[in-house]
Amino acid sequence: MAGLLETVDSRTQLAGKNRLELLLFRFGDKQLYGINVFKVREILKCPAMSRLPGSHPVVCGVANVRGKSISIIDLAQATGLRALRDHENAFVIITEYNGRTQGFLVSEVEHIVNLNWDGIHPPPRSSGRHSYLTAVTNVNGALVEIIDVEKVLNEISPVSEQLSDGVLNAEVRQQASLFKVLIVDDSSVARRQVSRCLQAVGVQVLTCNDGRQALSVLNEMLADGKQPSRELLMMISDIEMPEMDGYTLTAEIRSNHRMSGLHIVLHTSLSGAFNEAMVNKVGADEFLAKFRPDELASLVTTRIQQFALDTPFNYSCACAK
Repeated sequence: MAGLLETVDSRTQLAGKNRLELLLFRFGDKQLYGINVFKVREILKCPAMSRLPGSHPVVCGVANVRGKSISIIDLAQATGLRALRDHENAFVIITEYNGRTQGFLVSEVEHIVNLNWDGIHPPPRSSGRHSYLTAVTNVNGALVEIIDVEKVLNEISPVSEQLSDGVLNAEVRQQASLFKVLIVDDSSVARRQVSRCLQAVGVQVLTCNDGRQALSVLNEMLADGKQPSRELLMMISDIEMPEMDGYTLTAEIRSNHRMSGLHIVLHTSLSGAFNEAMVNKVGADEFLAKFRPDELASLVTTRIQQFALDTPFNYSCACAK
């Protein structure tokens, strides 16, 4: 228990400071790729795998890792590159996304670097809308590409975006169109998922690709004499984003008394023991794991019902534009 608490404490030191630790790896050539250390559970030599009939082409097989069956994904092949053939000398990075554990097959694992999120940038527009990159950075003069793992996993095992019967309250549904929600996420897949869910609820949706862009939108509201807490029902933000992460975005908002009342939900694929400590540290209102459409829709509808109690004015006019 002491070791866990020490790990939580050391990791939370990054919260609100716009920093991350990146594990670097390769697919057999000179190009470096990166993955947030928060997502990594273990790194091991490629174990023996059993191929399952009917599995997705990029799933190499299933391996038994510490008594648990884990799917091993050829991350190179999944992103449109040549499949890795030399499994014997390859490594597997065991990761956890959205509460699901899987392994990514890579040819080499380099080292961990500690970076500032403002040194992580969106991929160049020339990479195209179908690119598997979510960000790029530079480490010791070498370009590092950060893969949109959420896109990869969604293509292998799509998450249902359908809301269950009874989730939407008819009365709230009628009021929902009067409200706006700001969505902040660097993953195009995640933005679409959240947007479709909220559009099903009936609220108006604004989207930003990273924390710095979102903070700019909020500051523009202030410049126009508007209070973000009255213009927006809430902000739903990812944590891992280039330029400015969700922790730092939350801390910036809380430090400005003119926007500090904005309701903030951190919506992330980060899992494990660190989330509650991180969310509490930066002052977010709620944490929600990706992607659970019923829980997300319920959270928004509950907030609509509570909005009149949270604001000293006529909420029915609050977000109407």
